[in-house]
Amino acid sequence: MTAAIHFHPEAYTIDGPKLMGRNAAGESFLRGFIKYGQADAFWLQVSHPNHAQVFANTAAALGVSKPVKAFERQSLPALVEPGCLYLPGPGLGEHAWQRAAALSTSIPGQSKGWSLCGITHTTASARAMDSITELLTAPVQPWDALICTSSAVRDNVDRLLGTQAEYLRRRLGTTSIVLPQLPVIPLGIHTADFQFTETERANARNTLGADANTLIVLYTGRLSFHAKAHPLAMYQALEQAAQRLPAGKRILLVECGWHANDYIRAAFDEAAKAACPSITAVTLDGRDAANRQTAWASADVFCSLSDNIQETFGIVPIEAMAAGLPVVVSDWDGYKDTVRHGVDGFRIPTLMPGPGLGTDMAYRHALEIDNYDVYCGNTCSVVAVDVAETANSFTRLFESETLRKTMGEAGRQRAREIYDWARIIPRYEALWAELAEIRARQGVTEKPPALAWPARMDPFAAFAAYPTQLLTPETRFKQIIEATDIVLANVNRLRALGMVKYATLTALTEGEIATIIEAARQGPQAASQLVAGIEPQRRAHALRGLAGLVKLGVLSPEYS
Repeated sequence: MTAAIHFHPEAYTIDGPKLMGRNAAGESFLRGFIKYGQADAFWLQVSHPNHAQVFANTAAALGVSKPVKAFERQSLPALVEPGCLYLPGPGLGEHAWQRAAALSTSIPGQSKGWSLCGITHTTASARAMDSITELLTAPVQPWDALICTSSAVRDNVDRLLGTQAEYLRRRLGTTSIVLPQLPVIPLGIHTADFQFTETERANARNTLGADANTLIVLYTGRLSFHAKAHPLAMYQALEQAAQRLPAGKRILLVECGWHANDYIRAAFDEAAKAACPSITAVTLDGRDAANRQTAWASADVFCSLSDNIQETFGIVPIEAMAAGLPVVVSDWDGYKDTVRHGVDGFRIPTLMPGPGLGTDMAYRHALEIDNYDVYCGNTCSVVAVDVAETANSFTRLFESETLRKTMGEAGRQRAREIYDWARIIPRYEALWAELAEIRARQGVTEKPPALAWPARMDPFAAFAAYPTQLLTPETRFKQIIEATDIVLANVNRLRALGMVKYATLTALTEGEIATIIEAARQGPQAASQLVAGIEPQRRAHALRGLAGLVKLGVLSPEYS
């Protein structure tokens, strides 16, 4: 079982100036899907034909040659063949409405269409939260799915849906709720990307000026104290651990990522000098592949003390485990699923205020008094990571090379067995197959309603009160007296005008117009009679086109 990929290059690249977690996850997924997917062809939904070529080039660079079948949004029913559309985000609602609109003209007894499969990244932004709560009112189906990347984010999604469902029950008396599947499937990585030879490790350490007495602690990820991981706990813990080191040993902290602006860069420098003056800190631009290689190959210990609600899974500890590094991470969000405390490294306790203590933050975010960055910054300012426990964990790892190797190897094995894309892509494909089975098992009930998308209603239904009269099959038209060739010549002259020929969507063919004119010459008739000579599959189009012929002065209706 396969899925068409909703493909826009920006969502699947790490080459942009602002490397975000969703970009890294998208790029990694795409490589995994191309390498390990079992389908005979790649299906893509694209917004521009050139995007299909970008995908084909990516596949070719990975040594994979399969047909690429791309279609744009106007060809939405093409999704029936692959059977599923994979979206790189949680916004199923809009696509569910589009599906309903596309199926609103389907014939009873035809296929239910296709499944939708999205995935969570951050769920803290207003847009993401709206996308999730919209699932309760959008026409999603049990054969759709929103993949939750961790148990923690699944709980968050459940809370959002449960609260919104309670509101709908109280407000509207809603008792019947249809939801998509909410499976927990982690993100994957390419573990081979994090395997380094002893020579590569030695060269990387030499690049950083690290000798045998230097312990390198690595943090990698976006360098944002307000929207990723506040570094102060790490700085303080490293300073405490440095005071316990034997004489001659030193700690080098490598922060591999990027700062969004000079203010944030200066804030990191200021905090490091104040909180860990004994530590040498080096910043590498993580947008550069060579810097990422140096960072991963050189490190002895990895640390990520995430304390931010914008995080949902956290891929970097998995990458560290694949690199054979012991990890020191916060006991937070997806890290709870991935890192085994005392086995792959240490999970440090965290503390956050309880429910009811953040209503002012939510209110300010909802009213856009605070933007998303400020909202995340305010919340993380009162999320605490235990500094003393972090320092103790560093000390245990610094004191024992054996412990570092034991934990590193345990993590490496776990990354290979569970989190490599070679293991994760089959779970995606199994999910897509399960969705197809649910869709087939539930069968077809009835044709979707004509107004399948209330907020995107047929304009002639939405604005039905505007005209004097609506054109229906029963609308009567006056007889045309002139000869068909004379009328047709006049129509063609007018149709050549720029202000007429632009409307290609509603245009009739010359043959259809001739058929309608000839029918109107037989006497006053109903609209249904004027289009009776048109091919059945074009009659609705021709019926609508009668109003266009009235606009050109060819036909004259009898107003009631």
